[in-house]
Formats: sequence, C-alpha cells, structure tokens
Amino acid sequence: HHALWEDADDFAAAEVLPLVDRMESQPSRVDRTTARLLAGRRWFGVTVPTAFGGMHAGHVAKTILIHRLARVSGAAAAILQAGLIPVAALLHYGTPDQHTALLPAVADGSLLMSIAVTEPDQGGHIGAMTTSAEWDGTAWLLSGIKVHVGNSHLAHQHIVVARTAPPGTRTSKALTAFLVAADQKGVHVHRYTSRLGLHGFSFGTITFDRVRIPPHHILGEVGQGFDVAQSSSILYGRPNLAAVSLGLHEAALTLTTQYVSSRPRYGKTVADLAVIRNRLGQMNARLLMAQILAYHAADMLDRGLPCDAELCAAKGLGHELAAETGRDAMELHGANALTEGRTLERVWRDMQTTYAPAGTGEVQRIRLAQALLHEHGHPDHHTPHTQWSARHAHHPRADPAT
Repeated sequence: HHALWEDADDFAAAEVLPLVDRMESQPSRVDRTTARLLAGRRWFGVTVPTAFGGMHAGHVAKTILIHRLARVSGAAAAILQAGLIPVAALLHYGTPDQHTALLPAVADGSLLMSIAVTEPDQGGHIGAMTTSAEWDGTAWLLSGIKVHVGNSHLAHQHIVVARTAPPGTRTSKALTAFLVAADQKGVHVHRYTSRLGLHGFSFGTITFDRVRIPPHHILGEVGQGFDVAQSSSILYGRPNLAAVSLGLHEAALTLTTQYVSSRPRYGKTVADLAVIRNRLGQMNARLLMAQILAYHAADMLDRGLPCDAELCAAKGLGHELAAETGRDAMELHGANALTEGRTLERVWRDMQTTYAPAGTGEVQRIRLAQALLHEHGHPDHHTPHTQWSARHAHHPRADPAT
C-alpha cells in the first residue's frame, strides 16, 4: 500500500498534471489520453483476480489510487472510479464464460466498461425506471435512455439495467442487467456538452433503440438487475466517491495552506494570524476525519466484514466535510478564489460533482437511520436484506478458489 501510494503520486505528477490545463481549456472535449495512461498501468484491474491478469489488490488499494489521483485531477480520478464500478457487477454476477471473455481485457486495459442506470426524469429512483427490454422469442430488445453515464464516450462495453417485468412487479424482481457493446446497432452516445466540473471526464447520455441482446449477454439472472445496480453502487460507488472527495479535500487544504503562508500581513503572513490558524486547524481536522472514514470502510471491505453503514458514512459525510473545507478555502482566498484558471476554482467545481452519485447525503443518512432502527428492533422498521458487504464478502464470484 505504501509503495502503491508513492507510485500513484509519481504517476499523477508526471503523467496527469501536464494534461490538466488542456482538459480545463476544452470543457466539452472528452479526454482519452488519461484513460489510456490508466489502462497502461493496469489499474482498471486493481480488484480483478490474478487468475485473469488483475492485481487482486483490494479496496484499500483502489481507494489509494483514486484518492491520490484526485489530489491532482478530479477528472482523472473520476475516469478510474467510474471504470471500476461496472467491474464490480461483472465480478459478482458474471458467469464463468463472461469472466473468461471479459476480465482479462479489463485487467490489461484493453476493455473499458460503464454502467448505465440513471434516467433523465427518474434520476436515481430505480423503481421508476422506464428503460425496458422485451423478449421477442430469440433475443431481448432494449430501448430507453440513460444519463450521467460515467465514461459514456470511452467505454467499449456498457452494463445497462432495464425493466423486464410487467407493471406491478416488485422492483427487486422487475429489472435485468445486460451487457451491451458500445458499437452495437441501436446504441447512440449523444454529443458531450460541458458540465460544471470534472472537465475531460464524460458522464453523458446514451440512447438505446431496440438493441438486440442475446440471452447469454444477461448479467446475473433475469430479474436480478436491481441487485446488480445496488451492490455495485454500494460496494464500489460509495467508497470510490469517498476517495474522490478525499483527494479534492486534501488539494483544497494544501492550496489554502500555501496561499495564506505566502500572503504578507503586518510584517508577517496571513498564516500567522490566530483567526486564520483556527480556520486551518478546523480544515485539517475535517480532512483527518474524512480520511479515517474512507480508509476504515475500505479496510472493512477487504476483511470481509459487514460495513454498509460505514460505506454510507464515508461517502455522505466525506462529501460534506470536503464541501465545508472547500467553502473555507474559497473564503480564505478572498476574491482571488473567483479567478478562472486558479487551481482552487477547479477543485471547488469538481467537489460539487460528488454529492449526488451513489446516493445523495439524504439517502446516506436515511440508510444509516434504518440500520440503527433495525439494530434496536424498532417495530415500524422492516427487516432489510443482508448487508451487501456481507453478501459479497471476501471473494467475488470470479475468484477461481470459490
């Protein structure tokens, strides 16, 4: 882990940092160089078993890579983390044939995947999903539109969750996940337009128009799409976004410390003022809290311990802590924080993108409350499913040992 930390820092400084200005100057341009560089390091295979050519290094290692990249570029970290979420779905629900066909290419970086769940009007409300697939006797016909698809313009293979059951069917049984090639007839990736933050990273829109999906391209079983989407979001999406927030958080604090230490005031510097040191101390405490949350949750995952609540806290509170530090950083920079092209201005914009994915702060707090009520036997609380972190503990389905 220490070696990987240093390797990630060296890579970010030497390979990613020189690309940042170009990404910022062309906000509607999808950066492909960063993805190729990450693929060359084989980091998209960080959790893939060694039997398929992966690193099999675990969640702490994954957190390190995303965290250290985000310090330099939120977009680079987003490209990596978004490419890892569908890998979780493949690991946990793929068949042996699907693993053999896809995982070696994921591990060596020649196959980049995305997962498409969110829709324009329904957002993250999976139960209201309108994208559907109908069986015509020989294949599934997939139609619908997905938005905010991470790596939408880079992925060679999409995992698409669609409704396959009639109205009235419980959401937990109504959806199915499909493997869809990006170049398949009927798949249309919309032209990318710039977002507030993460310039260079594409989280765009894809339309599916009666795309034919053969039965062997189902991921998991028919009716298991809800599980595929939820487990991937919880076990990979939440810790990944906690790591992105952590890296941006650290960047904001570093930039602010450097800034106030170089600004002259009364024969000293702004950093010598007690009121400023109070603010810096609070920012540093937040960063330490966020780091403990993120790495503690990742370590529990690696140990195979139930930790859904810890993942909720790491993602939800990690964003909030970073956002508070981002606000302080902007205030301590004064009007200079508003200057386009300043690194802090970019970091603050990127911070805004980690709130909604994998569940907003409200969602995380509701889940934490549900866990607490269940623990104390609240009479109005329905017994939840076994924690996702317990259901997929220790070894993914792709591990040959299992």
